[in-house]
This record gives sequence, structure tokens and C-alpha cells, in this order.
Amino acid sequence: MASETPSTKPYLIRALHQWCTDFGFTPFLAVFVDERVEVPMEFVKNNEIVLNISSEACHQLHIENDSISFQARFGGMPKKVLVPVTHVLAIYARENGQGMSFPFDTEKLTTKEVKEKIDTALKEDKKPVLRIIK
Repeated sequence: MASETPSTKPYLIRALHQWCTDFGFTPFLAVFVDERVEVPMEFVKNNEIVLNISSEACHQLHIENDSISFQARFGGMPKKVLVPVTHVLAIYARENGQGMSFPFDTEKLTTKEVKEKIDTALKEDKKPVLRIIK
């Protein structure tokens, strides 16, 4: 059955990370951030963070089938990073933007999480302006 087939996403992430490394590019990972993602929250904007996952920027990088983990310095302070593979939005080369983006599957979010994401997006929108038309 299709539902039992493992996701190709972690394999594609590993392949593109290897491609970037082989050709001297800097692999960047764009991530949707919620309570399941462990990153320094002060660097998160609009529920997203972009992480440099090059061997120069991070240590003990593990790209597993369900999560990506490593240690890196943020503002000079060492931090542990843990990203569920489901939350990866894209992996690409900083130098030329080549890579791959992934749809974020809201189906895997709980109803509460979807509502919170919508509420956050609505708060960031400009307030409506009313005009009298005669």
C-alpha cells in the first residue's frame, strides 16, 4: 500500500546535501518551526529558520529518516538543533539557489496546530481599511 511506503524526503535531503558538499556549495536548510523543532528561537522569523548545514558550520550532523540533528554556534554560543524531517521546507545551495523545496504537510499537524498557524498568519497581515464610498 502507498501509505506504508517510506517517504523519499530524507533520501532527497541526504542526496542534495551530498551534492552541495561534492561541488563546494554551502547547503542551507529552510525549516518550518513549531514546538517540535529545537532551534534558537531568537533566529526564527515567521515560523521559519534557515540553517547552514555545511561541515564548517555544524558538527555531528545526522540526517536520519525521521529527523536531522547537529550542533552549531549561534551568536557564538553552542546549541543543539533537532528538526523533524516533516518540517523541512527546502534544501538548497546558498551560492546559486539550486536545490529542492518540499510542501509542508499540514495533514500531520493537529487541529490546534493548524489553527495556531492560521492565527499567526492573520495577525501578521495588515488590518483592513474601511472607506466610505458615495
